[in-house]
Amino acid sequence: MRLLPNLLLAAGLGLAGAASAQAQEAPWPTVQRPTPLPGTRAAPILPTTKPPPLPPGTGTPAPGARRAASTGTGFVVAPGRLLTNWHVAEGCTELRARGPRGAELPASLAARDAERDLALLALPAELGPPLAFRAGPEVRRGEGVVTYGFPFAGMLSSGATLTTGDISALSGLRDNPRHFQISAPVQAGNSGGPLLDMGGRVIGVVVSKLNAQRIAQVTGDLPQNVNFAVKGSEAVDFLLRNGIRPATAAGLRAGLTPADVGELAEPSTVLLRCLR
Repeated sequence: MRLLPNLLLAAGLGLAGAASAQAQEAPWPTVQRPTPLPGTRAAPILPTTKPPPLPPGTGTPAPGARRAASTGTGFVVAPGRLLTNWHVAEGCTELRARGPRGAELPASLAARDAERDLALLALPAELGPPLAFRAGPEVRRGEGVVTYGFPFAGMLSSGATLTTGDISALSGLRDNPRHFQISAPVQAGNSGGPLLDMGGRVIGVVVSKLNAQRIAQVTGDLPQNVNFAVKGSEAVDFLLRNGIRPATAAGLRAGLTPADVGELAEPSTVLLRCLR
């Protein structure tokens, strides 16, 4: 994401601004538009329905009031600790995490790695069991994968979204060794979510997608499903360097469907809201 901003779009700077410019910090964003990234122009997404009326007692926000700026995804890696992308947490004056049962907790930055685009967040309580990282065997091209996260929160499903695909390449854009290329569709809001194998083990962290519009301008061809995830080994190294020993599991469990993998991820994957 930090490299070649004209070619990559973060998969999780979703939904800038509150649903209504006059709403005073609504609990969760409704109709919003993606935040433009450096070197890109994001077309506004227009609402198809009239926004709901403002709650009684709300009006013009007080000077300096914080509003929802973006949303992303995180997942539990240890009791009271979440992993996400640094670009999801960067610049936030306040972070809030919503668990699968609707519980909302404040989150604070515990550690970051701008090179890897990873961030460790601390919570005052637990939101779910830690997800286990895959300890082996090595990830191969063509392996099936599942993403689980919160794209376009407030516009699509209020719950998490599951997509499936494959490991397309064992390196990222211009042979970035820290990334996998994946074919599973991801959208704004997916950043920081787990990339899981078909045994339900974490093998990566969703981070970005190819800027299809920019590539089409250069090549005349529109690329499809070219997305990227930080490798699980990079995430584990980041966690170990910051005092977190994540759960790991060797071997692959056979016979799980994407729905089964989603059920494993669901209790431990959270919606993150960045306030500025």
